[in-house]
Amino acid sequence: MKTYSAKPSEIEKKWILIDAEGLVVGRLASVIATRLRGKHLPTFTPHMDMGDNVIVINADKIKLTGRKLDQRRFYWHTGYPGGIKDRTQRQILEGRFPERVVENAVRRMLPGGPLTRAQLKNLRVYAGTEHPHEAQQPTVLDVASMNSKNVRVK
Repeated sequence: MKTYSAKPSEIEKKWILIDAEGLVVGRLASVIATRLRGKHLPTFTPHMDMGDNVIVINADKIKLTGRKLDQRRFYWHTGYPGGIKDRTQRQILEGRFPERVVENAVRRMLPGGPLTRAQLKNLRVYAGTEHPHEAQQPTVLDVASMNSKNVRVK
């Protein structure tokens, strides 16, 4: 028995389209992270970028469970004394770039390093329903039907 290791010439990347409307953020992010790494494939090789290209639309219509919308806060520091700032999930979703909630959730589910940064370039998140990737003919992945807990009814 020999361990299989994929070569760059053997890797075939697909285009996947996911509609995020009504989906729970964490469950959606875990599905996307699995697809980006390529762990859904039987030929998964940890040191190769063999994941799919993922397009997420309607990222501004995602749902959060519990009271995370108002209780989860994200902090950053400006570099000046007393310069700590914060935002809640609600402020980010209602702000200028609501797609960053999904992007950051996926980024935090992937391991750090150069390979992860390369895999994150295969993720495209759009707040609305339009996307400029129709020429790639993406296949639709219905995350809502995978598990009843993936959809927040409310």
